[in-house]
Amino acid sequence: SPSLASPPLSAHYEQREPSAIRIAGIRHAERRDGVAAINVAIGNVSLPMHPAMVARMRALGAPESPFSEGVVQYTGTVGVHEAREAFLHIIASSGFDVKGLHCQVTDGGSQAMELMILGCCGGAGTNERPLMLIDPSYTNYVAFARRLGRATVTVQRALQEDGRFTLPPLEDIDAAIRRDKPGALVMIPYDNPTGHACDHATLVALARLCVENDMWLVSDEAYRELFYTGGQAQSVWGITEQEVPGITGRRISIESASKVWNACGLRIGALVTDNPKLHAQAVAENTAGLCSNAIGQYIFGALRDQSKADLQRWYGEQRAYYRGMLEGFTSGLQTLLPGVIVSRPDAALYSVVDVRRLVSEQFDAMDFVMFCATHGAAEVDGKPLTLLTAPMGGFYDVPYGKPNPGRTQMRVAYVEPPSRMALVPRLFAALLRQYLERHS
Repeated sequence: SPSLASPPLSAHYEQREPSAIRIAGIRHAERRDGVAAINVAIGNVSLPMHPAMVARMRALGAPESPFSEGVVQYTGTVGVHEAREAFLHIIASSGFDVKGLHCQVTDGGSQAMELMILGCCGGAGTNERPLMLIDPSYTNYVAFARRLGRATVTVQRALQEDGRFTLPPLEDIDAAIRRDKPGALVMIPYDNPTGHACDHATLVALARLCVENDMWLVSDEAYRELFYTGGQAQSVWGITEQEVPGITGRRISIESASKVWNACGLRIGALVTDNPKLHAQAVAENTAGLCSNAIGQYIFGALRDQSKADLQRWYGEQRAYYRGMLEGFTSGLQTLLPGVIVSRPDAALYSVVDVRRLVSEQFDAMDFVMFCATHGAAEVDGKPLTLLTAPMGGFYDVPYGKPNPGRTQMRVAYVEPPSRMALVPRLFAALLRQYLERHS
């Protein structure tokens, strides 16, 4: 048959590869040998939503529902009042003052990221100010910046032998800021992908750098309240004007229904800021997108009327659920693979596995992940299984020609039910041995 004619694609499309968090699933879906997978490559939470949200979902046709007649109209671009109030109520439930905060509902935290980049970072030829990230960072920040024609710059954390990620010295971060002149700094206090928990003193120190260099401080708080170190939640909204004079009006938080509220597929997030002009312009920018999911906003909005005590109880339940799996995976893998480094899971629902002490310099995490997705299999209870993880190379924004620490690292998400998560250390160890034998 004749080949399909095709006009040229853009350079952006020609170069685009699937996200590091999705690529293993895409490749495994092409597999035809019947080998099932445990997928810990993506943070697709397997728990039910908050009961108030579940109740609304089940009653979408009830007389009190705005959808009882089967009509689903656009909402305002800024989002329905109840959903916006729900996001602010959640922030307040963690002990933070929400007076003066402006909330815009978005299509998940992802759209909030895009709107933030557009508003805070200039493109080439327009007083370019790049986006500053702390590597390894959530891979979609780099992807969205490239999509929007915005540059990124990074400072790099290091994974120590004891499994702790450490920030570079503040003077090094300050020097990088003065050299690269970014428009915004992104911090993830409960970090994806590392599981690193950021304390209040660090947030304050970064806030001072942002004030001194006339930058926006962006805090991705999708995992706020998912921390395992004790004490209180940390947030950009906990930084006071007394601690950092001038911080008011330059703060942004990225909010999401996906993780703490177990509603990944609802695709509801928010851009929250204490800057009224940024808020107004972000809404204006997003009028082209019309509005976020009306049904999703209604389901999420149920949280507005939940008491602080109820929400705090919910947070405690989520932490208890994840803590056991985090500790079990870490100890289990270190027992099966002596010498492996597993990042200490202090927050969020991820760990980074680094096999640098177990492999040769030729090892490539992407190649190992693709082997698992397309060919690898290990017997578990008489059935062949494989494991999908996320190669960490895509979480580092490393300049061309520089070594990428993600070459020997994979991210594991604690998203499968506990019985299946308990199999992950065994599968990882068996598949790594298979891979190394094939490449010996």
